[in-house]
Amino acid sequence: MERLLARLERRFGRYAIPNLILVVVGGMAVVWALSSQHPEMQERLFLDWPAVRRGQAWRLVTFLFVPFGSSFSLLLNLYFMWWVGSSLEQHWGAFKFNVYYFAGVLGAIVAAMITGRASNVWLNDASLLLAFATLFPDVEILLFFILPIRVKWLGILSAGAAVFFFATGGWVTRAEIAASLAGYLLFFSGHWLDVWKGRGVVVRQKARRRELESDAPVLRRRVCAICGASEADGTDIRVCSCEKCGGKPRELCLEHSRNH
Repeated sequence: MERLLARLERRFGRYAIPNLILVVVGGMAVVWALSSQHPEMQERLFLDWPAVRRGQAWRLVTFLFVPFGSSFSLLLNLYFMWWVGSSLEQHWGAFKFNVYYFAGVLGAIVAAMITGRASNVWLNDASLLLAFATLFPDVEILLFFILPIRVKWLGILSAGAAVFFFATGGWVTRAEIAASLAGYLLFFSGHWLDVWKGRGVVVRQKARRRELESDAPVLRRRVCAICGASEADGTDIRVCSCEKCGGKPRELCLEHSRNH
């Protein structure tokens, strides 16, 4: 995947849209401001495939800018989207981020062709968050500006929500989730395969170490036959087989091996 992206970037990199997430966030802010005065406006922006077939081709783009949520939650969501998206673009570069985002856009359009309608909820939220949490799992943010939490837990929560709604939702919801996460599956399937293989190696190594430890001979700690002092306590134990011992080897501490 990386080699393919590198070849594509050399050929088409000049067409990448810089600061793409800023364009999306700015468009959502503009639509929210306009639709607060004209609520019916948003209905003409959704990705409705029958309407597209009737000639309303702008819906293939404008659905990306339809905002969701109340004023305060929307502002937080827009800021978080910008922060996550700009971080991904800084890490990947504009071209790779464009490919990631537009893979989800293309998936949403395909979903609309199949089911008749699609939104940007999973594309603009879950897709970006999952990518960020996979690349930077230990980054901490302040949840509700109070509770510090690592991004990986938000990613796990988002993945869990996707699985839940995929299992319980209708076919429209299922198609929307699967299509919007197409970019994530395309980019990170190799990553998770490597993680799985790596964990398999670690498990096998641990099992082998336990096997070797169980097969290793247990060394007995020698104990003085007179006073009971043990090597475990740091006592110097000698083996004595003198005439006083009857010629049989006996384990004695240094003091008793000299005086017995």
